[in-house]
Amino acid sequence: MAERSFVKEVEKLRLGAGEEFSGEGILAITKALLQCGVGYVGGYQGAPISHLMDVLADAQDILGELGVHFEASASEATATAMLAASVHYPIRGAATFKSTVGTNVASDALANLASGGVTGGALIIVGEDYGEGSSIMQERSHAFAMKSQVWLLDPRPNLPSIVKAVEDGFELSEVSNTPVMLLVRIRSCHVHGQFITKDNKRPTMTVAEALDAPRRDTNRIVLPPASFHHEKEKIEKRWPAAVDFIRSRKINEFFGPDEAKVGIVMQGGMYNAVIRALQRMGLADNYGETEVPLYVLNAVYPLVDDEFLRFCEGKESVLVIEEGQPNYIEQAFGNMLHKAGRGTRIVGKEFLPMAGEYTGQVMFDGISAFLRDGAPHILPVQIRAPNKLDNADGISDLATVVPGRPPGFCTGCPERPIFAATKLIEQELGQHHIASDIGCHLFSIMPPFELGATTMGYGLGPASASAFNSPDAKRRSISFVGDGGFWHNGLTSSIGNAVFNKNDGVIVIVDNFYSAATGGQDILSSRASNRSKSTKHPITEAVKGMGVKWVRHIERTYDVNKMRDTLREALTTEETGPKVIVASSECMLNRQRREKPLVAKAIKDGERIIKPKFGVDEDICTGDHACMRLSGCPSLSVKSLDDPLRDDPVAHIDQSCVGCGNCGEVADAAVLCPSFYRADVVHNPGTWDRFMEAMRRRLIGFMQNRRESRRLTFADV
Repeated sequence: MAERSFVKEVEKLRLGAGEEFSGEGILAITKALLQCGVGYVGGYQGAPISHLMDVLADAQDILGELGVHFEASASEATATAMLAASVHYPIRGAATFKSTVGTNVASDALANLASGGVTGGALIIVGEDYGEGSSIMQERSHAFAMKSQVWLLDPRPNLPSIVKAVEDGFELSEVSNTPVMLLVRIRSCHVHGQFITKDNKRPTMTVAEALDAPRRDTNRIVLPPASFHHEKEKIEKRWPAAVDFIRSRKINEFFGPDEAKVGIVMQGGMYNAVIRALQRMGLADNYGETEVPLYVLNAVYPLVDDEFLRFCEGKESVLVIEEGQPNYIEQAFGNMLHKAGRGTRIVGKEFLPMAGEYTGQVMFDGISAFLRDGAPHILPVQIRAPNKLDNADGISDLATVVPGRPPGFCTGCPERPIFAATKLIEQELGQHHIASDIGCHLFSIMPPFELGATTMGYGLGPASASAFNSPDAKRRSISFVGDGGFWHNGLTSSIGNAVFNKNDGVIVIVDNFYSAATGGQDILSSRASNRSKSTKHPITEAVKGMGVKWVRHIERTYDVNKMRDTLREALTTEETGPKVIVASSECMLNRQRREKPLVAKAIKDGERIIKPKFGVDEDICTGDHACMRLSGCPSLSVKSLDDPLRDDPVAHIDQSCVGCGNCGEVADAAVLCPSFYRADVVHNPGTWDRFMEAMRRRLIGFMQNRRESRRLTFADV
């Protein structure tokens, strides 16, 4: 069950020639693929590209009508290897994944694909997850394009440009027999706009038709001596063909006056931010008309020498806006100017940060500093003075106003009790080396748990603890891996590796039934039925199949006592070899998405529904807040009492509680105060419910009156 359904939106994919499409960038990319006659699509989800996979999954009927094959790949390497169908056959294929984790995983397949080259167009749509809000290490996809000689498009963030980039990408791939990477940043993926559509096309050859007419060309297979000729072909034939296509098709764009002292070159994805900065300076209008010459690189690799040199004619200095480091484009342009003997000064990181996201304010500060240095006469008077730039729009720095909040688990998350149990067992047995992994469970490294020393890649948590498999060790390591990472890479790289090397550590597989961190997509072990995928394959069976002998399965992670006891057993047993604990409970977000509408409808229809509500007895709570230090649930907060004799605020459960019961379970397992209670709220109560409620009220009233009378009696005495 994905985070978001596109069932209604995918109907826009049926729009024909001349109609206007209005919607999100992700949907526009899908429409462009169909208009280009794509034959097959594969990919692996991950922000900011997850929704593209969700759109394709919801568009199965439309894809089937056109003869387009789609599958959610096991990994980015699998998705890229799919593009082998375009090596010998004139079939257009596309793969999609998040960078740079995706390009890292896919790099071997990508290198082989680029070496042999393609016959049909091969397009790799990469969601560039770069910047402060990113969930991954900060790297760029550009290096992979350069390394493997794959062409890289980076279109302006508007729907017509993105759709055109998809069309240009397929044609560029076919003209140069080279895979093409289409880089779309988060703003491109989620930007809204319009474009005029074309008719969808059936593939010129479907994958089914290709199976009926097998082809092979030894020269396209990566084996010596062909692999040596591939490298020469890249430089002598494919590269020139790509440059000619980029130049003739005018993929790169020029804006602004033809003559000026200065100019700005930028990656296409930076265009909107550049225009916004120029607008704030009064140098551009709302329609993009600019007083500063702009050279927009919708194709950032390969670069076109004569285009750039022509742009530099008559200019004293040119600013290169290239987000991230190393500054590949700036270096390449500097080399071009040097070889051509031009005197134009090329600058970039002198005025812009060497690393980090180029936000609106960063862009404003950098461009204005460049213009003050090279063309101060075109700037308004109030911007020429540096001391006026710190707060150009009178907007306060949010970092000084809003307190920082570390990322954490969602309300009711079934992974929270796993780490509460881990903290409890460490209090009992001492600290252990803990290896973390990519996924929601990585939030355990943050307060209040502060567990985990490393994270080395998706599915590689147990592998990153393998060096601690010492025969002299007196303590076992603990490692975590999620169910998504387990199926992506962990089954062989972590579990298989542990079995083969007789590792003695403890491996906890966090099974929340989905690839939850990427949006709740189904995986092999999902419990839900999926009409186009095979699910319900237990992780425990796969682990045993790899040779693990010590396996324990906890079906309900909220049982903190059982989780703690199982961890203790794993850490203290005399049995050697890897100890695997599969801790299963459904992702609460997905569960709520599924159950909330059903419950709301049932209540509206008059059905009797019981919903649990948890609370804290203020008279019993002592205010030590130990429960929070072992929970961290957003719904568990503090509340100040009106009682002048109670100084400390007590624990309080707010209305966002989903009734998972973790707080009470933790309080019990940690032998904390018994202040937590559960009350069942009955919607649409029946006659018996009303009768029992009346009886309870009478009994409680009787007990309260009796206690009050006794208090008064003792007071008189």
